Amino acid sequence: MKILYRIIALTVFTIILVAVIAYARGYRFNPENNKVTPTGIMSVISWPKAASIYINGELKGVTDTNLTLPPGKYTVTIKKEGYTAWEKTLVLKGELVESAEAVLFPINPSLSPLTNIGITKAIPVEDSDLVLLFSQNDDQEKDGVYLYDANNHPINLLPPLKLLILKSKLAAGIDFSQTRVTFSPDLKQALVDFNPTAYLLNLNEDNTQPLEVTNSKDTLIQAWEEEKNQELNKVMETFPKEISQIASDSFQIKSFSPDKLRFLYQAKADLTLPSALKRPLIGTNQTPENRHLLTDHWYVYDKKEDRNYELRDLSTDPKQSSSQLAYWFYDSRHLVIKEEKQIIIVEYDDSNKETVYSGPFSGDFLAVTSDGKLLILADLNPRNNKLPDLYTVGIR
Repeated sequence: MKILYRIIALTVFTIILVAVIAYARGYRFNPENNKVTPTGIMSVISWPKAASIYINGELKGVTDTNLTLPPGKYTVTIKKEGYTAWEKTLVLKGELVESAEAVLFPINPSLSPLTNIGITKAIPVEDSDLVLLFSQNDDQEKDGVYLYDANNHPINLLPPLKLLILKSKLAAGIDFSQTRVTFSPDLKQALVDFNPTAYLLNLNEDNTQPLEVTNSKDTLIQAWEEEKNQELNKVMETFPKEISQIASDSFQIKSFSPDKLRFLYQAKADLTLPSALKRPLIGTNQTPENRHLLTDHWYVYDKKEDRNYELRDLSTDPKQSSSQLAYWFYDSRHLVIKEEKQIIIVEYDDSNKETVYSGPFSGDFLAVTSDGKLLILADLNPRNNKLPDLYTVGIR
């Protein structure tokens, strides 16, 4: 009798275990055909949270949540009042989890002034929260080269705007609007070329006695470029060899994402990008990729999934794309692109393009801070101001 009880208990336990495993893998009882059929799970998250989820136009709840749905093709829309909407079409398969991760941007971003010195030229200090500012207003006490630090950590007690050198201490006749700048690999120095005179400025302290390097500027720039190329090659070594081997000859790499898993580049030749994975991954990004590269067109390569996406906004007119500026957003999932009259944000796979700012701004300047703010030059009162100033566009 004890043996019978043990068999019954073991059988019940086995049935329950199988049922739990089947439920966890997405199997559900379908009352329409009285059968247990596989389902898929859609994980839907968003920033900001508590946004409404619509599946094929029908409200299904709020983020962040998991939805159990039968296999099929679904249009996922995420909305929140005061923010842009997000939408993507996903194909859900049985026993698999698909993710829908949405970043929503405010329809009316905030705009806050950061300086009031009148800026002739602004240049981002590459991969940092620093901006080099040149002010030229015929004011001997204020005209000069400044460094703005957009890092807003509470422990930072230093003023965000620091004077590096007054214009009066530089050679006569210098025009800041024609300035070209090259930064050292460690971002501690800047070679500022006023054509023909060039100076080496220290970004960490006042430059009471600027070092003129006019005769040696080309040698110094070449040495810095070689060091930067060495660092770039080290990063490229972490990418699949099939990609890194052709990158030096066929890619003009503009920048790496902050997490170093993706890079933005311009193709230098027509070619087909080879596959770097022996087996395709399950649950990868479903946006169609483009591995057939065209000369001068712009792309993003994703190392994690070995997928390649064309950025159509930059590639529409490749000859004009140099006038546009593209930067990685801090989350490594988006790119910020400055166009002539607007600033847009697009996902790295060229989906969900959104205009985040179309107000006044000037020049070729755009910077993206490590906490997700945009820095622009704008003149909101041109009757009283001759030159624009630095503003932050709050989209976070």
